[in-house]
Amino acid sequence: MSKPASTQSAHEEGRRVLGFEAETLRRLSENLDGESFNRATEILLGAKAHVIVTGMGKSGHVGAKIAATFASTGTPAFFLHPAEAVHGDLGMLTRDNVLLALSHSGATDEILNLLPYAQHERIPVISITGRMQSALAERSDVVLLTEVDQEACPLNLAPTASTIAQMAMGDALAAALMQLRGFQAEDFAIRHPLGSLGRRLLVRVRDLMVTGDQNPVLPETATVREAIDEMTTKRQGAVALTDEAGTLTGIFCDGDLRRLFLRGPVDVNSEVREVMVRQPKRVHGDLHGAKAVDLMETHKITVLPVVDDDDQAIGMIHLHSLIEAGIWSEKNR
Repeated sequence: MSKPASTQSAHEEGRRVLGFEAETLRRLSENLDGESFNRATEILLGAKAHVIVTGMGKSGHVGAKIAATFASTGTPAFFLHPAEAVHGDLGMLTRDNVLLALSHSGATDEILNLLPYAQHERIPVISITGRMQSALAERSDVVLLTEVDQEACPLNLAPTASTIAQMAMGDALAAALMQLRGFQAEDFAIRHPLGSLGRRLLVRVRDLMVTGDQNPVLPETATVREAIDEMTTKRQGAVALTDEAGTLTGIFCDGDLRRLFLRGPVDVNSEVREVMVRQPKRVHGDLHGAKAVDLMETHKITVLPVVDDDDQAIGMIHLHSLIEAGIWSEKNR
């Protein structure tokens, strides 16, 4: 082996590779055949069952990623290993499927061995390949060309630029299908219920608010002493105040209490409506948690009364509860 390269030359090589692969993607974008790409999306969109993605070696790893991206963005898909397929797993392929095959050379035996079965079952085949003049391309219904002049590998051997091109083409298909399906952020979140995005988009105020006996709420005719006791007992740092019909009319929080005492002597037996904040900010239980956080950050508050369609004070939501649940502001998307 030759002498290891210096740190400086390693940095230079890293920049060369990144620049080379960026240029590869630029050329791929410029040379993308619109007719073939549109036809591919039509076939994928029309699949009655799953899109089956297959590839061997490094193309297989890329294919598994493409299948996962499809599945999480509204296009049901899974990865089928071509070597396992010809030993019985071909039964996973049906006429309702679409086969998306990846092979840079277009001559991978394991991939080509699947094609007679696909043809027999009348399964549409879309190929992502770097060779238009190849056995795979000739036997595909649609070819998405990912030709590269050479690999980014300094030896021009390891699949690098070619796999980047394959992955980018898969991402382009997934994004186009998302647009065609009208796929929204909420749809993505449903498929990621345990992830931070899922929590941010799925969790609503009603899921985290305190209600019932834990809801700090009093009639506005209650005394300041009673309001302090309610805040202390319910541990929300505020109390919602209502009129005789239960409609929210005000809020009194611990910050209001401190400011009240700073102004001078306080008659704790006076009615709290004399010192409450009228027409406070409020949220509906159906509001996304992230939007509640956004409202709190905008107005520099930590607690919000929760109301129903009739403006009845049905709960209280605290910023700490939202943060503990992994919810953050829409501004931080």
